[in-house]
Amino acid sequence: MQDTFAYFLDQLINGLTLGSIYGLIAIGYTMVYGIIGMINFAHGEIFMIGSFVAIITFLLLGIAGVTWIPLALLIVLITSMVLTSIYGWALERVAYRPLRGSPRLAALITAIGMSIFLQNYVQLLQGARNKPMQPVISGGITVLQDQDYVVSLSYMQMMIIVVTLVLMTGFTLMIARTSLGRAQRACEQDRNMAALIGVNVDRTISLTFVVGAALASVAGMMFLMYYGVIDFFIGFLAGIKAFTAAVLGGIGSLPGAMLGGLLIGLIEAFWSGYFTVEYKDVAAFSILVLVLVFRPTGLLGKPDIEKV
Repeated sequence: MQDTFAYFLDQLINGLTLGSIYGLIAIGYTMVYGIIGMINFAHGEIFMIGSFVAIITFLLLGIAGVTWIPLALLIVLITSMVLTSIYGWALERVAYRPLRGSPRLAALITAIGMSIFLQNYVQLLQGARNKPMQPVISGGITVLQDQDYVVSLSYMQMMIIVVTLVLMTGFTLMIARTSLGRAQRACEQDRNMAALIGVNVDRTISLTFVVGAALASVAGMMFLMYYGVIDFFIGFLAGIKAFTAAVLGGIGSLPGAMLGGLLIGLIEAFWSGYFTVEYKDVAAFSILVLVLVFRPTGLLGKPDIEKV
């Protein structure tokens, strides 16, 4: 019985860690959809670019002789967020803003096209081979110990969960109490009316892409440090999972995006631990279908109100 509980606890920790990464990426999807009603399918590639910026920065810091881990992590975090945010801003400015008044199908095709473009862009610049990295943070604490099984919580897992909680709290406060948050909520309700009362709609949408890209870059950095290997294709599957999380939690809802990310992570972890890892994606998408059958707006989503 003790071994059974220990194994369950181990998978719970793994699921929360993975779900935290999915949740950070899902926030970018739900923010963009909430303001302009469009799914940014290139957001997964922004996450991937954040991982590559992080590994290149780690490499340059190693060459420069920066060995103090807290300083190195701070430099990598700032560099990754800044450079990835520039990609997010350029993506909105070049690919999406010219099509804002077009039919949604045109914007959808553009989003898929930008996703493919960014994949091949990184492949040409960095190559198609996997990019490994040595562990930066090692060690952990023992949560539960039995004769046959030890449950440990690594410092890396602790950092991922804590950083996710801090970012989610800070982002929620930003939406609720800052001028940018008020402008985002106004644009979400009615962009035309927001423009009439003085909100700079173009700037608000651009900053939304920038903030979403910054959160995706943090997720990319943590993914790199947690798994220790990346390639140009990681953004596709992670993006699909994060989009699934956003839909599961309720597209347009920030708490729903984080809840959906955690649920997807837990489903994958428990299915891989108790059944077979090959079908963990099938399990995650099957749960999504079941939820949408009985609750089409997602767990925390609200039905759209028709404006007349």
